[in-house]
Formats: sequence, C-alpha cells, structure tokens
Amino acid sequence: MKDLVKREGLSDQFEISSAATSAEEIGNPVYPPARRILAEHGLSCSGKTARQMTRRDLVYYDYIILMDSNNMRNVRWMFPNEELGNVRMLLPRNVADPWYTGNFEATWSDCVEGCTLLLEEIKEKYGL
Repeated sequence: MKDLVKREGLSDQFEISSAATSAEEIGNPVYPPARRILAEHGLSCSGKTARQMTRRDLVYYDYIILMDSNNMRNVRWMFPNEELGNVRMLLPRNVADPWYTGNFEATWSDCVEGCTLLLEEIKEKYGL
C-alpha cells in the first residue's frame, strides 16, 4: 500500500502501518520468503519487525484492513466491547495465506489487487 500511495504522489496524505492480530511472530523480522517476494518487486522491508495490534490502532486509524477471517475473529476477541466500524477485510474473500500454502506470489497478487481497490476507493471518497 505504501508503494502504491507513493507512486500516486500521495504519501503526505497517508499514514500506513502494519500490526499482527496474533502474538506468534511479535518481534520477529519479516519472514524470509516474504522478504524475497517483496525484493523481487523492488520493495524493502529492512528493519521491520512484527508488532501486536493495540486498542490505540483501533481508535487512531481510519481504516483497519484485515487479510482473512481469522484476523477478523482475533480482532473481535481482542476488542469485544469496541465499535469496529473502521475494520474490514482487504478483499471480499481471504487473502491467500502463504504460511500454509507456500505460494507467496498468490499472496502478493491478492495484496496488490486489494490495495489498488482500497486506494481507488479512498481517492474517490476524499477527492484525492
């Protein structure tokens, strides 16, 4: 998403962050196969480590975008008494999970598709 926003010349209009809805990878760097696919597409994730989503994220960000139904279940469990109006899936289906499939290219394609649609929606909504 950061790359799409940058290519549109809109970086100053966005604050984009990533956080996990589970605790398994907290503090770990980006998984090596994911790093490789990003590098193949000219993107660096150097210095990035996994962090846990917090209530602050939920109230601070206009959009909380989830990759799959497991993430949605986790968010509902983490914040049972919170309004989740800004929480939604990236696509109307689960993004391919490379942790289970090993297919990082399919995940890349799903993410590009979803982020492109989301960016177009935001540009239209805010007149960007």
